[in-house]
Amino acid sequence: MKAIAITRAAKDGSNIDALQDITLPKPVAQGHDILVAVNAISVNPVDTKVRSGFSGDAPRVLGWDAVGTVGGSG
Repeated sequence: MKAIAITRAAKDGSNIDALQDITLPKPVAQGHDILVAVNAISVNPVDTKVRSGFSGDAPRVLGWDAVGTVGGSG
């Protein structure tokens, strides 16, 4: 699975150098989860706020809004 992740804080919220393309293992839907094959995303204001105040473990995948096709369920 491909994703965009933040690797360090971007204090002004716009430092594109803090973003990195990463590859993650394909998740498995469990319980009440669904697995969605994402076709498109948008940038949510939450993404910018997370980037500007990031202090957690890196890399952290960004993205709150997505559209796609359900590919499985738990």
